[in-house]
Amino acid sequence: MTPPAIYPDLKNASVFITGGGSGIGAAITEGFLEQGARVAFVQRSDGHTFADVMEEKYGRRPLAMRCDVTKVAELRACVAKAAETQGPIRILVNNAANDQRHSTLEVDEAFWDWSMAINLKAYFFAAQAVIPGMQEAGGGAIVNMSSISYMMGSPDYPAYTTANAGITGMTRSLAREFGPQKIRVNALAPGWVLTEKQKEMWATPEGLEAHLAKTALKEHLEPRDMVGGILYLASDASRRMTGQCMAVDGGVVVSG
Repeated sequence: MTPPAIYPDLKNASVFITGGGSGIGAAITEGFLEQGARVAFVQRSDGHTFADVMEEKYGRRPLAMRCDVTKVAELRACVAKAAETQGPIRILVNNAANDQRHSTLEVDEAFWDWSMAINLKAYFFAAQAVIPGMQEAGGGAIVNMSSISYMMGSPDYPAYTTANAGITGMTRSLAREFGPQKIRVNALAPGWVLTEKQKEMWATPEGLEAHLAKTALKEHLEPRDMVGGILYLASDASRRMTGQCMAVDGGVVVSG
């Protein structure tokens, strides 16, 4: 993968990514490794094979840890291990999520709680875990992955869109609360990114055609298309940007 740009301040930065071993997260992990960052990531499945590939390609191994991010104690332990191994975390990318399709009338309390836990609660507690270290270090950057689905009012997964709207609200509040300590908090809202999971489970020819018709840039999004925005929000290039939600969707939604 060719770096979209070089950000010198990301070299040797300690980065923590949730869901960083597959899909969009894997592309983000690789993007930071290309910048020379020290990367730790968590996911529910074993990420060591992916870490092997990254080490062979870039000469530095990401720290891969198994973690159920909905379990706060596990998440905190992984953040602590990453900080101990690679230095205080300077950049957090909250990426882990699950956009399982569902309708309002089929949602029960257990499903609702699970969806909020993985798509919103984990973001808050990951941020809570890294912020003290960022305060001690004199600053840091948090990037929360949201989705344009809530902006569009998608009917295909109402619990998921609710959580993503919450991510934007949380981003703004944390940016206000911790801005005085030079901790920036922003969100990136992807459009429909065609990961292998999306292709296998939900991408039909008819659905893809209908979605492409809504875009200004007539190409489907790939995981690597999210990397440039993430690196920008994490780097000093956006040093005066906080509390914002930036859409990277090929021109489906507009703001301003």
